[in-house]
Amino acid sequence: MRETRLQLDQFVMPLFVAPEGLRNDALPGMSRYSVAELEREVEELVRLGVSAVILFGIPEEKDNEGSGAWIDDGIVQQALRALRPRFPELLLLTDVCLCEYTSHGHCGVLRGEDVDNDASVELIARAAVSHVEAGADVVCPSDMMDGRVAAIREQLPETPIVAYSAKYASAFYGPFREAADSTPSFGDRRGYQMDPANVREALRECELDLAEGADVLMIKPALPYLDVIRAARDRLDVPLAAYNVSGEYAMVKDAARAGHLDERQAALESLTAIKRAGADLVFSYWTKELAGWL
Repeated sequence: MRETRLQLDQFVMPLFVAPEGLRNDALPGMSRYSVAELEREVEELVRLGVSAVILFGIPEEKDNEGSGAWIDDGIVQQALRALRPRFPELLLLTDVCLCEYTSHGHCGVLRGEDVDNDASVELIARAAVSHVEAGADVVCPSDMMDGRVAAIREQLPETPIVAYSAKYASAFYGPFREAADSTPSFGDRRGYQMDPANVREALRECELDLAEGADVLMIKPALPYLDVIRAARDRLDVPLAAYNVSGEYAMVKDAARAGHLDERQAALESLTAIKRAGADLVFSYWTKELAGWL
């Protein structure tokens, strides 16, 4: 088996954009940027050699439908229009979900206290179209609604889709939900995210998304699910992505601050494990630091 080596062009840097910036010195990858601040941060990333970013939006106002996800002057749409002409060489990906935009924090619209899958899929596809019209190169539906890849593919026949195909109901999303202000106001997301004990369902979900037109399949989280990445790699000859999520990042940061381990060494070991398991792309908050380490 060939030796696994990390290369910067295999990594995607997540970025949060909001009407006002909010710095997080403890977890810098969790900082929010205004559009103007985002331009400066992306300029630095491009200078360091980062070739791809994914944008998450935090709107000024939220509503029951999450309309900030698809409106023409939404925060992600503003960011895309600012970045696209300035950084033509940069691959711009966008998170396509409603959780950051809904007042209740769930990934779709509600019927009572349950998510309405079909109504949500229509709005998710609408958000994807609005992102592409604003300048996105790739859309990344992360909601786990059934049929959303097919709905997006119907609207965007030529746009690459990174499908969050195996997104588990995980405890490791905490810092992200704080940064994105997307914690559900009631209940949890186990009704549409996956049971951590189940790998067979993950493979079925991957195959379904491929059949609907996905170009890349995402496994999320990464480190607790290295076996799922490997199972998908062994079964499917398609590009695989893995999300090195906020909780994985925060644990190492906190342990390093406490003097329990060396952050650089632990991060590189973790990222190498994700690649070794079979991921072609890694979404990681360490991408900027990795640019310096490599």
